[in-house]
Amino acid sequence: MKVFVINSGSSSIKYQLIVMPEAKVICSGMVDRIGLEGSRLDYRAFLKTGEFKKSEILTIPDHAAGLHAVAAWLTHPDFGVLTDPLEVEVVGHRVVHGGEKFSKTQLVTEETKIKIRELFPLAPLHNPANYLGIEVAEQIFKNAKQVAVFDTAFHQTMGPLAFRMPIPNEFYEKHGIRSYGFHGTSHKFVSEIADSLLEKPDSKIITIHLGNGCSMAAIHAGKCIDTSMGFGPMNGLIMGTRAGDIDQSVIYHLVNVLGFSLDEVNEILNKKSGMLGLTGFSDMRDIREKYGQGDPKAILAYHLYAYRIKKYIGAFAVILNGLDAIVFTAGVGENDDLTRKLVCEEMDFLGINLDESKNEIHAKGLREIQKGNSKVKILIIPTNEELEIARQCFQLLD
Repeated sequence: MKVFVINSGSSSIKYQLIVMPEAKVICSGMVDRIGLEGSRLDYRAFLKTGEFKKSEILTIPDHAAGLHAVAAWLTHPDFGVLTDPLEVEVVGHRVVHGGEKFSKTQLVTEETKIKIRELFPLAPLHNPANYLGIEVAEQIFKNAKQVAVFDTAFHQTMGPLAFRMPIPNEFYEKHGIRSYGFHGTSHKFVSEIADSLLEKPDSKIITIHLGNGCSMAAIHAGKCIDTSMGFGPMNGLIMGTRAGDIDQSVIYHLVNVLGFSLDEVNEILNKKSGMLGLTGFSDMRDIREKYGQGDPKAILAYHLYAYRIKKYIGAFAVILNGLDAIVFTAGVGENDDLTRKLVCEEMDFLGINLDESKNEIHAKGLREIQKGNSKVKILIIPTNEELEIARQCFQLLD
């Protein structure tokens, strides 16, 4: 079964063409910095002549343009891996918010699409992009079954102490207002790898997914018991453009005193805050460059970013009543040694002792970066949401 996986983030598209159940990757790549200057298309294919790589700086204003560019390279006469898009049997889509409507992987129907559209307000940066991915894929891969894999599904094991909110009961009972959690596909994938390394049936793991969107999960014996994101993917950690945790009084002040509309406040907190609001940049690579130049805004933002992560580590360690490992994953978590260093500083009370020399090595793949005397393993585990999505598609349709 050829499964083409589309993982649309707020400013990126990761994609892989995978043969299942062998989990053989035929091609993979990424469209990065969508809507920003210097958008980039990366493509890696395994052809009969050997491995082929290509990268190009393009103008990619939105996700639709990005997917059309990917499709053109997939079927390119010189380096494509398909002669015709009709060869794709299944397209697996990452969909961020499933609300209470979806708790499992779902075959996409017209009814499914209607429900995904209804959830746009809960994930305004992602669900519209995910939905657009489905619409464009239906046009390009006309023979394929479309499957939606929801970020919220992994967190369905949370109990009411974690997911209920202290507001009148009717808002939950009638409207489903509760914490859902996100990045579930990533948290599931990396936590299972960490579990296999620990070889403990009662493992206690904190997974830290740091990309343009950021979240953490407390995982006990393979099940999520708490997570940093809530009703929508805006809560918790400081992110590329999202504020994360914020005093609700700020919202009232912005509306009632400063005169902003609710739509404007939503725009501010979702698209103009976080690292962008603090530094003028949403991409951590740009902020790291400014940090190295001694820019005070970048320095403050980096430390705030790490401080929020440290607070959640402390809280989740208490909820877990112990800690065996912390896992850094996703673009920032896997590649930014400064973030990892700042997070792990002065955490010896919890048994977290970083080996700075190991942390500074720039290498690919799974790595342990703790000191020999560290009670807690510090792991870098590359996430592979695309492979996890392909697995779930195959399990649904096989």
